[in-house]
This record gives sequence, C-alpha cells and structure tokens, in this order.
Amino acid sequence: MIDWSLAVSTAQHMLPNGPPIEADEAQALIQSLYAAAEEAEKHIGQITQLTPIAPLAKIAVVDRRKWAQSNVEGFRAAITPLVDSMLERRDSDSAGPRATTGLVGAIGSRATGFQVGTLLAYIGTKVLGQHELFTPEGTAPRLLLVAPNIVTAERNLGLDPWSFRLWVCLHEQTHRVQLATVPWLEPLIRSDLQEFFEAADVDVATVRERLGTAVSAAGASVRGESGRSLLEAVQTPEQRQILDRLVALMSLLEGHADWAMDEVSEDVIPDIAHVRATFEKRRSGVGALDQVLRRLFGLDQKLAQYRDGAAFVRGVIDKVGLEGFNQVWTSPDTLPLRAEIDQPALWVERVHGSGGV
Repeated sequence: MIDWSLAVSTAQHMLPNGPPIEADEAQALIQSLYAAAEEAEKHIGQITQLTPIAPLAKIAVVDRRKWAQSNVEGFRAAITPLVDSMLERRDSDSAGPRATTGLVGAIGSRATGFQVGTLLAYIGTKVLGQHELFTPEGTAPRLLLVAPNIVTAERNLGLDPWSFRLWVCLHEQTHRVQLATVPWLEPLIRSDLQEFFEAADVDVATVRERLGTAVSAAGASVRGESGRSLLEAVQTPEQRQILDRLVALMSLLEGHADWAMDEVSEDVIPDIAHVRATFEKRRSGVGALDQVLRRLFGLDQKLAQYRDGAAFVRGVIDKVGLEGFNQVWTSPDTLPLRAEIDQPALWVERVHGSGGV
C-alpha cells in the first residue's frame, strides 16, 4: 500500500542539516534540553493538578532524521491494522473490490511513500517537540525534543536559550502528563482514526489513492497553495461525526497545554512575556501530532484551534475552577463536543449541571 522504506529515505534525504554547532555545544544542548524537560515536569504537575497513573513516556532528544523515522514508523503502525481489516473483508466477499496488485500496485505504493516522505521533510524542519502516539508493537511511546529545530527557532527569534527551551518543554510536558494521567486517551484517538477510515467502506487501492490525495493537499497547504484535503473527501455522516470528535479533542489537548504554559510565573521564566509574544508571531503549530493531523484533514488554516482550546480551558476554569475543569478527563463522555469548544458554558452545563453555570 505504501512503500515505507521510500518514505523514510525520502524524508531523510530532503531534510536539511541542522544549524552549525560544535560538538561540545551540541552535547551541552542535549543536556540543557533534558534539564529543561525535567524542570518543566515539576511545574506542569503543580499547574495542572494532574496525577499520572501510568508511567510517563521516556524523553528523547533527537535530530530531524530520527524524528522522521519515528513518524514513518508511527504511520505504519496506525495504517497497517486498517489495511489488514480491509483485506479480510475483501477475502470474505469475493464480489467485493480488489486491491491493486502487480506493477500498478508497486508504482502506487512508491508514489504514496514519496508523498509521505515529502510531507514529513517539510514538517520536520518546524516541529519542536512531539509525544509519539503510534508506535510499533512492543515499543513504548516517547516524548521527542527535536534539538536542531529548537536551536534554529531560538536563534531566529533572538530568545534566551534556557527560557525558550523551558517554554517548549512546558508545552510538551503537558501532553506527557495528559497521556499518563488519562491512559484511555491514546487508544481512543487510535480507535477514532481507524474508525474514520473504515467508515469510508472502500478498498485498499482507494484508501491509498485518498492518502496520496490527502498528502498532496497537505503539501500544497503548507506551501500556501490551494488544493483538496481529506476533509473535502469526507462523504458519510459517520466520518463527519468522528472528525468533529477528533477536532474537539485536539483543541482540548493543545489548548490545555497552551493554558499551562501561560500559567507559569516570572519566577520560573523572567522574560516570559517577551517569549510568549515573540513565539506567537512565529507559531504555525508546535504540537507535532496536531500539526500532522490538521494538515492531513485540511485544518491547517485553523491555527485558532490552539487559541480556541485555551479559551475553552480558561472559560471552564472561570466558572467551576481547576478541579471542576479536570472533570473533563473522567471519561470519553466528559470530553468536550466540537460546539462546546466555542461555548464552554455548554460543557459546564452538560457535565456540572445548571448550577455550575
């Protein structure tokens, strides 16, 4: 279906080297990022009042090429079960559509692999950090910090290195704590994504074609060009419902991380106001998982997802306090609906009753 090896080699070949840096400086950078991640974890626990019940993901400082390899492996882990399921349905229905085989299938798989690699090569120069969501069986997810991109950003923005690194780690550590506190989040996202594709009820060849179309549209989107996205290919009510759930959930996760970043005091980051203002000008989405999903689903224009999500968090806390907001993590039923992201009072009324409004 997809030539995964070609996707890796394409991304790694197209990714430029990181900024020039001496060996001793590189080692100091790695140590600084691990220290910033450790420091951020302390503050995020206090700010969010979340208590992890599952082991926290290990932290790994990586370069751009290792980040790309991780994401290809993640895509493969996410898509393979879908393909297996479709093949089973095809074998049980002799009259059903057949997957493309032979030379045509090989060409299609390489074309899609090249497109996936190209998209990751673009994103791979911008992602600062990412919590792995999809991993090969038996491999634990990690929190990745992409060192070359962090250094490039802090230099381009003219920010204090420690302040910026801690700022980035505050956001990423929030995701790390979210997923360790709410262990059903990861399987829920995986399930929704698989359900989204399966709801199309198409054959393997069609899915490959749609993936290629989506990746091409994503590439056009990030280059500022027009083009169709996977969102425009949604044809069933079931898919629209699933997409709404995913958008609401990603808005919650990213908005919660943004809110947590803003809650840190000047005692922790003395120049936080400057960092925040400068960072907002640069920002095109620092949450890698959200960034990939938004591009694949045609939501790249909605950077407001971060701001909408953060406004939802603040709106709920204003009405029912932090403890009341944290009820959002109770179960899938207490997650906000898409309409509730824009109107926090609706969520408060649904979860806390009219007395909470």
